Amino acid sequence: MKVIIPAAGYGTRMRPHTHTRPKPLVPVAGRPSLAFVLDALEPLDIEELIFIVGRMGDQMEDYVKQNYSYESTFIEQKVMRGQADAIALAREHVQGDLMTLFVDTLFEADLTVLKDLDADGAMYVMPVPDPRRFGVAVLNEEGNVTRLVEKPVEPESDLAVVGLYYFKDSQWLFRAIDNLMSSGRSLKGEYYLADAIQVMIDEGAKFRTFQVDAWEDTGTWDAVLHANRYLLKKMDKQESPYQQGSSIIIPPSYVSPEASIQNSIIGPYASISEGAEVRDSIVKNSIIAPDAIVNSSMLFGTLVGERATVEGSYNTINIGDDSIARTGGAGTTEIDETFK
Repeated sequence: MKVIIPAAGYGTRMRPHTHTRPKPLVPVAGRPSLAFVLDALEPLDIEELIFIVGRMGDQMEDYVKQNYSYESTFIEQKVMRGQADAIALAREHVQGDLMTLFVDTLFEADLTVLKDLDADGAMYVMPVPDPRRFGVAVLNEEGNVTRLVEKPVEPESDLAVVGLYYFKDSQWLFRAIDNLMSSGRSLKGEYYLADAIQVMIDEGAKFRTFQVDAWEDTGTWDAVLHANRYLLKKMDKQESPYQQGSSIIIPPSYVSPEASIQNSIIGPYASISEGAEVRDSIVKNSIIAPDAIVNSSMLFGTLVGERATVEGSYNTINIGDDSIARTGGAGTTEIDETFK
């Protein structure tokens, strides 16, 4: 099996962090979110990972090749024409079966069911209370997908599609993308994978659905913090607060062995990455990226980028790499960012 991972988007909802790095490399629970996506693929016999990247794609390539042994190919999407166009760029690298997944989707699911699939394809779903915010799969009585509906006003199904798809015949998918793009059916100039799958369904393809056990998004600031809390609850086996040097760690939290924590309270739900320094501070429900400095601050619901500095802050803030946030007169916070 080959796996295509479209990851060329600008990540505008994750700025300022995506001014200096691709969205999949923004840290969560002590690691880039991309790491959790790739780890979830371990049960599969993967022949090659194919990443569709945009600007700063070299950072993703460096990370994958330094940390994973998969055969990997990186293809640049120079013109942003949507998910389906991104997948089509990998055509010459793919024969046989194929999985596609979106890189801001963290999931837990049984992928081994795909080995004996009695259909042309599969998509992973999760029942949600309010399907109007998602793309949903509508099933017939046999359990096959008949329609994919994006953000339905009056939902016919509560099965939200999580962005993880399998195709037994990849060439059928590529033909469907060609048909979609030749028809000109797009939204604001972008061609969507769901529409290409609908072409396949209309041509007679049978798609099954499988439910994921967990689904976390990493596409926005709030979503990253939510995913951070979820992952920390799974990772941290400590049940009670404990002392680390002159500091107190309240689980669930993650503190890198290569971080420096002094006279501080960390957690719950705090991630402190390698090289970070936290002094005389309280940090909870926050992510502190590598080599950042937090001094004399009280932070909640905060993302601090790499090599950034926060001093004397008592706010919920979101600052990118190489930025400085200091409390000024009258308790105001002054932020000096390399990128606006």
